[in-house]
Amino acid sequence: MTVRGARGGYGVEQTRTATKTATALIDTPQAVSVVTRALIDDQAMQGMADVVRYMPGVGMAQGEGNRNAPIMRGVSSTANFFVDGVRDDVEYFRDLYNVERVEAMKGPNAMIFGRGGGGGILNRVTRQADGTQGGELVLQGGSWNNRRVTGDLRQPLTERFSLRATGVYENSDSYRDGVRLERYGVNPTARLVLSERTTLRLGYEYFTYDMVADRGIPSFLGRPVRTARSTFFGDPSGSPTGATIKVASGVIEHDFGGVSLRNVTSFGDYDKAYQNVYPGAVNAAGTAVSLSAYNNATQRENLFNQTDLTWSAATGRIGHKLLLGAEFGRQTTDNFRQTGYFTGVGPAVTTITVPLAAPTVSVPVTYRQSATDADNHGVAKIAAAYAQDQIQLTGRLQAIVGLRYDRFDVNFRNNRTGAVFATSDKLWSPRAGLVFKLVEPLALYASYSRSYLPRAGDQLSSLSLSNQALDPERFINREVGVKWDLRPDFSLTAAVYQLDRENVAATDPGDPTRLVLVKGQRSKGVELGAEGVVRPGWTLVGGYAYQDGEITQTQSATVRAGARLAQLPKHSASLWNRVDVAPRLALGLGVIYRSAIFASTDNTVTLPGFTRVDAALYYQVSDQVSAQLNVENVFDKGYYAAANSNSNITPGSPRAVRLSLRLSY
Repeated sequence: MTVRGARGGYGVEQTRTATKTATALIDTPQAVSVVTRALIDDQAMQGMADVVRYMPGVGMAQGEGNRNAPIMRGVSSTANFFVDGVRDDVEYFRDLYNVERVEAMKGPNAMIFGRGGGGGILNRVTRQADGTQGGELVLQGGSWNNRRVTGDLRQPLTERFSLRATGVYENSDSYRDGVRLERYGVNPTARLVLSERTTLRLGYEYFTYDMVADRGIPSFLGRPVRTARSTFFGDPSGSPTGATIKVASGVIEHDFGGVSLRNVTSFGDYDKAYQNVYPGAVNAAGTAVSLSAYNNATQRENLFNQTDLTWSAATGRIGHKLLLGAEFGRQTTDNFRQTGYFTGVGPAVTTITVPLAAPTVSVPVTYRQSATDADNHGVAKIAAAYAQDQIQLTGRLQAIVGLRYDRFDVNFRNNRTGAVFATSDKLWSPRAGLVFKLVEPLALYASYSRSYLPRAGDQLSSLSLSNQALDPERFINREVGVKWDLRPDFSLTAAVYQLDRENVAATDPGDPTRLVLVKGQRSKGVELGAEGVVRPGWTLVGGYAYQDGEITQTQSATVRAGARLAQLPKHSASLWNRVDVAPRLALGLGVIYRSAIFASTDNTVTLPGFTRVDAALYYQVSDQVSAQLNVENVFDKGYYAAANSNSNITPGSPRAVRLSLRLSY
């Protein structure tokens, strides 16, 4: 007999992502935020920008309107994404149709995930075939022609073989003039129980979208320009962006009787392209804005293989949960960029000026390579080995120690100049933590971790003659915290951290042709979280973050010592409540707050703080049919959601309504 259950509320009790072993969150010496499928459904979330609102210390930058760009503890990156623990580092917009939950692992995570991840990583845990039968179909419509359908079908074919398929199709407009989105995806998975001790899982995802790259509005006199939230600056018809993602994966798990072996293989083919006609600076009189244009294409193939061996042992009264692992990978990247020339004005004109009162244009643009545009090919090879021991020292005291070694080789060719660069980094990434339980549900912890970012950068395209010999950037995190399972279905967490970013490349003040390494930035903060069932019929999830981050040494004329980190709010908070008011009726109410932020590290443009209220209504029509109404920004508050620079600022959405109908069996 198999008994299945789920923790009440919006949380999870354990995860294997943070340690590669099934570990309770209370025993994990690290700040971890999890957004589950229940919260995703209750808020009708669609993308990663929706998810991070309920993760203390995590934000989402604009990403030039063509990619997810999280900021974690003051560190901005486009590559710290993982799917089921495997790297997913191409710049694109991720959907949630096939996601069971999203996990944020705060601070450097190189011991588990390898290079990068200086401020943390975001891991999507996907829906997998599990031997159960059921399914659902969700139809959604709403403001600005929002039209979306998702499906999830689970079907066992035999006692040993089961299938599952998730899918999405969406065709929607936007509150931004000329902006639209069409996307669809399908993700079938299979589970085959080969024997009582061996299980094979297979999966394949095909996901594609076509949309408009919207880089928002510019600034004037230190603030976003005053304009309607719908106004598009540039040419929406000349700013397409799209991506096609194809990923095949296989996982085999075998229990030798006390010793478990897990092997994961993943192959991904990514094709991403975007083009944009976008705003620049506003003139001194505040009457005109400059427009520029370029396009960019990236093709990447990722091949990864991970092998983990885990077992438990004891030395006297001390217990051990041991992990030995290895990872091998190969990433091939081609990148091609072209500058836009406004040929209606002149054959070599790359910038035009248009009236601030009429910034939406439709003008002829010709794209060709300039002298500095990228045209490169790179191959990155990864070979890593790691070991970890989770030690039960006493009934109340646990420790975790781990060490990872990466050899990271990059061969890079600039096709435009013929220049060839090659680097080889040997990276040692330690991790150590202590957990002390004052009583069984109350744990104090302390941790230390370190991570590196090689000079090839997040997107493996940053090698040059001037930086190829420089040491990788280094991230060091020190953290203490407390986790309290007040009840089995209600948890409180708190963390205090200091994160230092070192080996940042800066121009030598005495020799502008030379780069030197400096201690670049420091982030300090406090994160608080609450999740669970307050009382029967009342569930909440909330968090608060205080973040203080600054540039510690001058790196350029616009990145100077003492400046506050870009898009890092000193205070941010979120709280969502769901209350069952009748057997078939429930209400949802949430508040999101963010204090003022700077658009960039020159600290010359400020995005004001804001408070936004969301609400929802849920009605269970029958055992198989339910309906819900979500209202975002109930009071139609004007605010600015994100930025990419001083000239690319995204206005927040006006009041938006979504109606969903869920059919399940």
